[in-house]
Amino acid sequence: MKFCFAITGSFCNHAQALSVLRSIAGSGNEVIPVLSYNVSNVSTRFGSADDFSKKVSTLCGGALIADITAAEKAVTGGGFDCVIVCPCTGNTCAKIACGITDTPVTMAVKAQLRNGGNVLLALASNDSLSGNLKNVGVCMDKKHVFFAPMRQDDPKKKPNSLVCDFSKVPEAAEYAARGEQIQPLFL
Repeated sequence: MKFCFAITGSFCNHAQALSVLRSIAGSGNEVIPVLSYNVSNVSTRFGSADDFSKKVSTLCGGALIADITAAEKAVTGGGFDCVIVCPCTGNTCAKIACGITDTPVTMAVKAQLRNGGNVLLALASNDSLSGNLKNVGVCMDKKHVFFAPMRQDDPKKKPNSLVCDFSKVPEAAEYAARGEQIQPLFL
């Protein structure tokens, strides 16, 4: 299969996203990575942007997209079975819900949907069950948009947070590529 693997700035989940990317790329799939501007430019306590970009590039055989123009060109003509957004922040989910295309990741999603292609969102957001719940609902109702199974991250300390089960993203991507929502959605 051919996947576009788009990474947004849920920096605390980047190690898990790399594990998912390693699994998908290591299973013989062709994978083209797309990084949001924040991922490619912002260093955090979880690591430097340059080191992360190098790890992603190495896992995918050198390819790396980090600008809107390249994302549109690659996805529009790329014939991807699925665009995977992993992790998908609440901010990115909101932009997808509202049709805002101002990052390489949102452009990759727009290009895929414009062509009738499938998208998988692997949500990781602290406000999914509060201010961003309406955007999650809008995305769930969009044709060709699917979600990785998710659960509350920490119901006691972060009652509005949802995070995908990263171990289920590869299987959810296979379902999404076929136009199906993996079940159960909520764990």
